[in-house]
Amino acid sequence: MPQRITDVASILVGHSTDAVSGTGCTVLLGPAYGMRAAVHIRGRATGTRELDALSPTHLVPGVHGILLTGGSAFGLGAADGVMRWLAERRRGFDAGVSVVPIVPGAVIFDMAFGEPAWPTAVDGYRACEAAGTEVAEGSVGAGTGATVGKVLGISRAMKSGLGTWSERRDDILVGSLAVVNAFGDVRDRDGMIVAGARGFEGFLDSRAYLADGGKPSDSFATNGVNTTLVVVATNVTMNRLELGCLAEMATDALAQRITPVGTMYDGDLVFAVSTGELPLESPVSVEILAQDATAVAVERAVGLAVGTEAIPGLAGPTHPADRPRS
Repeated sequence: MPQRITDVASILVGHSTDAVSGTGCTVLLGPAYGMRAAVHIRGRATGTRELDALSPTHLVPGVHGILLTGGSAFGLGAADGVMRWLAERRRGFDAGVSVVPIVPGAVIFDMAFGEPAWPTAVDGYRACEAAGTEVAEGSVGAGTGATVGKVLGISRAMKSGLGTWSERRDDILVGSLAVVNAFGDVRDRDGMIVAGARGFEGFLDSRAYLADGGKPSDSFATNGVNTTLVVVATNVTMNRLELGCLAEMATDALAQRITPVGTMYDGDLVFAVSTGELPLESPVSVEILAQDATAVAVERAVGLAVGTEAIPGLAGPTHPADRPRS
């Protein structure tokens, strides 16, 4: 049986995918009454919207959706469509004369191919309409144009995408959804590189290359065009301070699977949300489940990504001559 972030009751995920332009967006929706939420920023090249609403001191008590999108800062406009969809259903912060949906968002840069394109409000609305418990993975939604291993430039990178996973302890559920568009390489649980910068005799090992004084080969790799975005959801009741710690703990999974991670070229961040169905007994237990679910979600993001004619992916199609030898 598939394990995914929507195993957490009331969590729904929807995608809008533009395979032709190589971009898309993904929306996570929660209960009609909203979700407590927090964020932890790990990278140094972020593109975001409404993160101030996640502060423990902010007036609004929760959020009503989260947007992950391609198209760099242009793609943040897709949140307008998410807001419209929610407002039509009277889901939002009650401002008296109207409800105002609170929709934090974050972007990846995926405009490397052809004419730049980005998701719009129409795509955000469409992703909400498509939201359900089934979660397509790989080269879909916000992961449509994602790549990894860009230290030698986009021509030696590999295709990535979006992955999800969940972990359970008794009735406690923690799910994770990851969009992996990293500067670094992705490793499996044994530490072996499974997707990353392709040298001429196998994988380059970007971390070792940079540590030895190697330099990124082109401006595309160093202009803040790399980002891993994660949403962690749990059915345990947590306040925003506790959710911030949960998000921070989940970022350690990125360090376990992506090398290097959190660089000056990456905009990595983790959202954490709670649907508040169960009492909190052991925060550390929930944090470890979040870390484990995120690590698997990152692996699945590359493992299920379909390649293009220019950039191979582990789920094909690839050109054998371009595939790294193990």
